[in-house]
Amino acid sequence: MTLKKSIKILVNKLKIKFSYRKSAKYLSSINKNPNILNGMIAYNKYGGYFNPISSQQRPAVQQILKGKVYEPDTIDFIRDNCYKGDIIHAGTFFGDFLPGISSALNQKAKVWAFEPNNENFKCAQITCMINQLQNVNLYNAGLGDIATKLKMLVKSDKGESLGGGSYISNENHEGKSIEIELVKIDDIIPVDRYISILQLDVEGYEKQALIGAMDTVKRNKPIIILEDNNKIIESDWFRENILALGYDKIGKLHENTVFKTVKTHSKV
Repeated sequence: MTLKKSIKILVNKLKIKFSYRKSAKYLSSINKNPNILNGMIAYNKYGGYFNPISSQQRPAVQQILKGKVYEPDTIDFIRDNCYKGDIIHAGTFFGDFLPGISSALNQKAKVWAFEPNNENFKCAQITCMINQLQNVNLYNAGLGDIATKLKMLVKSDKGESLGGGSYISNENHEGKSIEIELVKIDDIIPVDRYISILQLDVEGYEKQALIGAMDTVKRNKPIIILEDNNKIIESDWFRENILALGYDKIGKLHENTVFKTVKTHSKV
């Protein structure tokens, strides 16, 4: 089946409405029907992206619409340090990292990508199709310490989409939350896969995601790239469970902190 035919089938299945602009001006929604996935295709040096119109105001979408790379230092670091291993990448949003990091992988390596928001997940699926990414395993799920379902806040008090800033919340937010699935990394990643990089941007759920990944971390000692929204880096838990494995902080990439063990190679 050709790429053109595959995209046509997916478009019909998801009732997607496409738009395209070169500029980063805000757009009003193309169609208010909740069953239609509104999006814009834009490009940068790594490939094409299906950007959700509902998140058009978010920084990652704005950068892509300008033809730029979002978090270029993080992507460059991952590309330079993945070597022959797999990459775990969460949250994926609309796939703004996927073309850049997947193209740097060894022939047999994979990206294990996780995005719990269903709208963003569908956009990431289309991003994968646009770029013909065959080495990405994409999951419509978030990461946690147990396999369960929880509520995620996806809209602000003004009703604007939080996009990649959506986060798990136990509070009641009527009309602004969705139910999502959580999975454990240790339940998903086969024991025979070598993980070279674990990159987490999970909006305050970093500790739970790491707890669910401890077997994988102990087995592979991957470089850990962490956007630490809840300051777990300063906690006793992080010291006793991550730093105790031989990890040291080696630097910052945008809002991310990078950790590696002595045995892990990296280009800082």
